[in-house]
Amino acid sequence: MKILLTNDDGIQAEGIQTLRRALSEIADVTVVAPSYERSATGHGITVHKPIRAERVKLKGSDKEHWSVVGTPADCVKLALETLLKEPPDLVVSGVNHGANLGTDVLYSGTVSAAIEGMINGLPYVAVSLYDDSFVDFTFAAQFTAKLCTLLRLKGFPPSTLLNVNIPGSQAHDIKGVRVTKLGSRHYINTVECRKDPRGREYFWLAGDVVNVEGDGDTDVDAVRNNYVSVSPIHFDLTNYQVIDTVKSWGFESLLKEN
Repeated sequence: MKILLTNDDGIQAEGIQTLRRALSEIADVTVVAPSYERSATGHGITVHKPIRAERVKLKGSDKEHWSVVGTPADCVKLALETLLKEPPDLVVSGVNHGANLGTDVLYSGTVSAAIEGMINGLPYVAVSLYDDSFVDFTFAAQFTAKLCTLLRLKGFPPSTLLNVNIPGSQAHDIKGVRVTKLGSRHYINTVECRKDPRGREYFWLAGDVVNVEGDGDTDVDAVRNNYVSVSPIHFDLTNYQVIDTVKSWGFESLLKEN
């Protein structure tokens, strides 16, 4: 099995390197990842300046990997269209340092890289570690390697990626695995106004997370209760429930002359 591995924390991040070592025990792994952290870049791609990629050697690997001065989506595009000699069987993004739950997926570079692989018809897994109390990527990496082996056996639904969030807990404290839907996360105090040494205002985006209570089967609920969350998601944002309502609005009248 050939795996393309990327992330948004940067190629030298502990999460991706721990995952690379675990995946290398079951597959031929090539890393194509940003040269520095590109968190919260969403599905941005670089179109107004050159994208630079250089070959790098990673500790414990005799393979050729790539460090890219670009976004996570750039990395997957370059890998699939130029850098890889053969297409991978699976694309994996992670392990991200921090959760990608609920509405986070709209901002996440980790998940957006996964979506880029999905657009190209490849099965994709995005993996994140919720780091509220305990940061150790070992269990997350081992779980992902087992998941990739399972997907190889079971096949993969078309136009779907698996968004996996793992509690920041000791392995023996994790209660199990739940297949979930996306929950809801909101942020408060997201914009902080500051002043530079010359007294000019600037703004810093941050914010505190507010997890909205769900009905028990969301990714937010699962991770909060110490379960691994596996959410199958896709990029069709159509709200099918309101199509007929919008059709009834009579758009043809907008084309008539006054």
